[in-house]
Amino acid sequence: MPDLLNLITDIEGVSVGHATDLALGSGVTVIVFDEPAVASGTVLGGAPGGRDTGLLDPSMTVNAVDAFVLSGGSAFGLDAAGGVQAGLRELGRGFAVGSVRIPIVPQAILMDLLNGGDKDWGLHSPYRDMGYTALQAAAKGTFALGTTGAGTGATTATVKGGLGSASAVSSAGHRVAAIVAVNALGSATIGDGPHFWAAPFEKDAEFGGLGMPAVADHRMRLKGMNTPATTIGAVVTDAQLTKAEAHRLSVAGHDGLARALLPAHLPLDGDTVFAASTAQHRRDDMASLMELCHLATLVMARAIARGVYAATALPVEGAQQAWRDRYPNGR
Repeated sequence: MPDLLNLITDIEGVSVGHATDLALGSGVTVIVFDEPAVASGTVLGGAPGGRDTGLLDPSMTVNAVDAFVLSGGSAFGLDAAGGVQAGLRELGRGFAVGSVRIPIVPQAILMDLLNGGDKDWGLHSPYRDMGYTALQAAAKGTFALGTTGAGTGATTATVKGGLGSASAVSSAGHRVAAIVAVNALGSATIGDGPHFWAAPFEKDAEFGGLGMPAVADHRMRLKGMNTPATTIGAVVTDAQLTKAEAHRLSVAGHDGLARALLPAHLPLDGDTVFAASTAQHRRDDMASLMELCHLATLVMARAIARGVYAATALPVEGAQQAWRDRYPNGR
């Protein structure tokens, strides 16, 4: 296996593409599977937005997906999955219904309509085209973090949000990775300082190596009492999973979300985590599944901090300050 990049593309058969519009202050990220991947998901936020999320329930018929879409734009952003579907259809991908193939593309959206970007797009939103563009850009290997794709317009209570990713390897050699667009109503950082709630799980100073502060300020910080938010992401493994097991993996991903953001899963958050298995490596025992869930928690927490750490401020008036600008010396 190739060396780890600390990205979701460490999972063989997974590609990632972005469409980013800094003037709009929004974007789209697509996670594409070479072959349909067994998938599920969990929504724990109180104000979610999504497309085809119902089919991810373990009791539903469709077992596998062609791609996941993460998008800004709130409900307008749901157009993005249509663009991804169009591109996948051109490739002959999709669930067979008679002679027709329907690409299965679950999507989650985040609220970035109030970040200062130009949202006056006229009759048609730009998100369908952005979804198609993100699919065309999908590739294996390295990809940008921070203010890119679905993380372009993301914000948090304290500093600019962004797109993050992280990966890990189990004791059995299975890979687990997360990708997330951090647009939390709460905060990824502790109090008014630079430290991250995810610090106990950090690897190789991937988000500054600051550790925890001497005293942690637990007071609630929100970016607005009436401001919808949402953190959306996915956890993927190369281990074989059933759809029900993928559902448990998504729940474990939410555990990581709640360890990296305070508070999380609020009534005005739409926090959503998808999960998928590319099933490239056999897994039989319960112990290995429990370790995969443990690692899903860790990689999601780390990915959230990495997304905020890598973000840059939008080039618009009144844009929220990025972590690197607020704490240029890491403190």
